[in-house]
Amino acid sequence: MSEKLNGLELTRKLVSFNTINPPGNERPCVEYIADLMKKKGFETTFHEYETGRSNLIARLPPTTTAACKPIVLSGHIDTVPLGQASWSVSPFDGEVHDGKLYGRGTSDMKSGVAACVLAAIKLADLQVRKAEVAVIISAGEETGCKGVLELVKHPKLLGECGALIVSEPTDNRPMVGHKGSLWLNLHFKGVTAHGSMPDLGDNAIYKACKAIEILKNFNFGVEPHAILGGPTLNVGNMKAGMNVNSVPDFAVVGVDIRTTVGQTNAQVRGAIAAALDKEVEIEILTDMEHVYTDPEDPWMSSSIAISEKILSGAVKIETATYFTDASVLKPAFGNPPTLIMGPGVLAMAHQTDEYCEVDKIDTCSEIFQAIGENYVL
Repeated sequence: MSEKLNGLELTRKLVSFNTINPPGNERPCVEYIADLMKKKGFETTFHEYETGRSNLIARLPPTTTAACKPIVLSGHIDTVPLGQASWSVSPFDGEVHDGKLYGRGTSDMKSGVAACVLAAIKLADLQVRKAEVAVIISAGEETGCKGVLELVKHPKLLGECGALIVSEPTDNRPMVGHKGSLWLNLHFKGVTAHGSMPDLGDNAIYKACKAIEILKNFNFGVEPHAILGGPTLNVGNMKAGMNVNSVPDFAVVGVDIRTTVGQTNAQVRGAIAAALDKEVEIEILTDMEHVYTDPEDPWMSSSIAISEKILSGAVKIETATYFTDASVLKPAFGNPPTLIMGPGVLAMAHQTDEYCEVDKIDTCSEIFQAIGENYVL
């Protein structure tokens, strides 16, 4: 590893790997990260769940008998496609203009991965570590957290965790959680007939509209959480019928539900099913539970205090608007306190001419390092 490697140079290197998902092809990128970490004493393991699709698990053992479970720093290395709009810069060359590093994945979330890796490498220089330091770099997050969903099927490979950091883009603002995401397709069946004789058919669109009206006024039965807020439901799309002069024999309604503290996705699915006609077929598209850690949790409280010290100011207790790998990792690890924080610009995620602010990368790495030192010393 070059002594000059910093947040900018490491992020730029990671951006040079095309990990657009699909197809992902994350293996070469995580191999590069593994080589860096092995030089600092980390034990690295690749978990290949599809050809060319690998998660990386890197572990740095404690120097003494472990006093607690490992601290885990995590991030995903895949990115979304470039989109239809033309870029004004090369998406993989890592151009820097006016303090901004441009490229696909700069904010979401290769700068966050760089911050994790650099912090972990610096923790390797400590003479005493009373806990293991682990880094999980996942593949396939952008298509439903596929990488970690496969990883958690192997508990021995996953390991343990006493505190979890997920370095998604937050503009270096510490987040204590995010809502759950439950995306459903509701399938309605009817009987087709000629449009001039609708009484001979059974209109699936009418069934769907009746269900939509029920969903519009759906009562979740939980109070809004003080920090995470209340649950939401949005009917996002609908597909139905083949042509205007036929009674539609099918309709599919897409529903986006965001869940909060005090409910599980399974409970919400059950309530939705009970509220609708029993003939409705419910297809699950995405099922990610909410993530939340009380800001008064000792580790979370100390992590926020460390962030405030390095950022030179008080921070607002917030939650992220998106779901993350934490929806999978946190319950698999036994629900350790979980911080969502990264240097990426939240508004730049999935955007044309995506960029991150260069100075935030090393600042984030410094925060992660300080949180790690506070945990392992």
